[in-house]
Amino acid sequence: MIQTREIDLRKLNSITKYPSIPTYHSLGERGSLLEDCVSFGNREIIATEKVDGTNSRIILMPDGCYLIGSREELLHAKGDLIHNPALGIVDALRKTADRIVSSFQAPEKIITTVYLETYGGKTTAAAKQYTSKREFGYRLFDVSRVSVNQLESKLEAISSWRENGGQEYLSEKSLGEFAESVQLELTPRIALINSLPVSIQETHEWLCSKIPETLVAMDENAGGKPEGLVIRTADRSIIAKIRFEDYERHAKRLAKKKSEK
Repeated sequence: MIQTREIDLRKLNSITKYPSIPTYHSLGERGSLLEDCVSFGNREIIATEKVDGTNSRIILMPDGCYLIGSREELLHAKGDLIHNPALGIVDALRKTADRIVSSFQAPEKIITTVYLETYGGKTTAAAKQYTSKREFGYRLFDVSRVSVNQLESKLEAISSWRENGGQEYLSEKSLGEFAESVQLELTPRIALINSLPVSIQETHEWLCSKIPETLVAMDENAGGKPEGLVIRTADRSIIAKIRFEDYERHAKRLAKKKSEK
C-alpha cells in the first residue's frame, strides 16, 4: 500500500485541488456580464447555496492518513505537531478529520478528497454575514475520488489533467450518502429546477427569489446576506455559479451608462 509520507506532496496537492466553477453568464471586460450562459439543456438541475467562505479540503489516504488543505496549499497532516494556521482552516477541521478517519475506510488505491466551505471566523470579509461571534462553520459541497496511479504522472501533466476535468466527483445521490456516512452537513439544497432563466436581468430576479437570505447563519445577529447559488446536474457533469455580486455589479454598470447618455 502506498505510504502518504513517501509520496511527492506537490503532486498530491495538485491532484486534489478544486477547479474553478464557471459563472452561469460569461464574464466580460471589467467584470461585466455577457448574455452567453451555460446550457443545461432539458436536464433536471439541483440548486445549492454558495457559501462565501474559504475553500477547504480533507484528503483521505488509503493508508489511513489524512491531510487538510486550503484551495491552494496543504496545511496539515494527521499526527503533525505543527500546522499552518492560515484562515483558521486546520483549527476548524482537525477534530472532524480525526473523527472521519476513525470510522471511514478509504478505498484501496483511491485518494478521496472531501471539499468543504469553511466560513465565519476571519475567513473572508463576508464572515459577518454568517456570525456575529466569529464562530466557524463548514459545509460539505463535493467529494472527488482519484486513483493513486495518477501520482506517477509528471507535475505539469497532472495540472493539465485537472484543469481539463480529469477529477471524478460523486453524483448527488452518492454525495448525500457519503455525507450521511461521515456525519457531515451538505451545503443547503434550495430546489430541483427543470428550467433556468436566460437573460441577465431575469436571472438576477430569479436569484433574489430563490435565496433572499443565507440558510447557514450561526446566530440571529449575523448579517444574513447570501453569496448566491451553485447549479448542477445530478451527475455533476454540468455545473455553474450564480453570485449576487456579479449581477449587482452588472446592474450598476448599466445604470451608470444610462445616466451618462
